[in-house]
Amino acid sequence: MMKATRSRAAARKDTKEAVKPVEERIGKRKAAIKADNSSKKRTKNVKLAKKDPNKPKRPPTAFFVFLEEFRKIYKQEHPKVKAVSAVGKAGGEKWKSLSAAEKAPYEAKAAKRKSEYEKLMAAYNKKQASSDDEEEAESETSKSQVNDKDDEESEEEEEDEDDDDDD
Repeated sequence: MMKATRSRAAARKDTKEAVKPVEERIGKRKAAIKADNSSKKRTKNVKLAKKDPNKPKRPPTAFFVFLEEFRKIYKQEHPKVKAVSAVGKAGGEKWKSLSAAEKAPYEAKAAKRKSEYEKLMAAYNKKQASSDDEEEAESETSKSQVNDKDDEESEEEEEDEDDDDDD
């Protein structure tokens, strides 16, 4: 007697995976990639909407303070080099080769700018807090005033309707 063997395709059809809808059969990696992409799009939109043009700009680090001066010197020495990347690479190499004592003045300037930035941010945050309070107060009063006017108008309309019924 010969056993009836089932083909692999027939066996596969009987599994749970074949019964699942197509969305659930997507591989784990593809599903994870799709989820990551959708969340990135949402976060980009949220970040762009929240940016305030009045907010103080963050201060540069010691390296960027150094680069400001280094760019001027580098452009004088190499007037034909137009690539920004070349200036950045040369500046990075020079920064790495500097000793702690040579970096100290740039770090001091960066610290000074940071303290100024913190003062500006404190003032900015106070201004934001006070403007939020004012907006809330305005919105509350305007809502109550609007509601009062609506109530008065609706009462007048009801009285007018009552007068019309008497005729």
